[in-house]
Amino acid sequence: MSISPTLNAYLDREHVHYDVLPHPEAFRALTIAQMLHTPEKEMAKVVIVKVDKRFVMTVLPASWKVDLRRLRTVFAGHSVRLATEDEITDLFPDCELGAMPPFGNLYRIPVYVDRSLTEDEEIVFQAGTHSDAVRMRYWDFAALVFPVVEQFRCSPAEV
Repeated sequence: MSISPTLNAYLDREHVHYDVLPHPEAFRALTIAQMLHTPEKEMAKVVIVKVDKRFVMTVLPASWKVDLRRLRTVFAGHSVRLATEDEITDLFPDCELGAMPPFGNLYRIPVYVDRSLTEDEEIVFQAGTHSDAVRMRYWDFAALVFPVVEQFRCSPAEV
């Protein structure tokens, strides 16, 4: 098992049931969902945005995109843009770039979840590597992370 040591220790300490799902190395949430035979809407992907000078973790279904216009409304008109790879490299020291789990609270980053993920009983997400995912109940995730729930997704066709 090679999930993020920070995530592994936290989930075990909190006695939360989760399954580690090893898979061939993959870099896109949609690809991972297909390999794991998981519905796209249950595969959660993480997108880091920069709101003014701070970073925020957004979590949404794999097949959707972040709607930055909606996020500007959520953050009351502040400057909102996607974070660059260079900016996020040091934020998640025990994770491979682009494979961070949706537990921003473990890295001192606020977490915003798209409302559509709350409709699923389970979510699957990358666990710090490009070859391991975790499946757990959404409500266990929410009880550990306390995310802000908003609607900020748009379909790829809307972008």
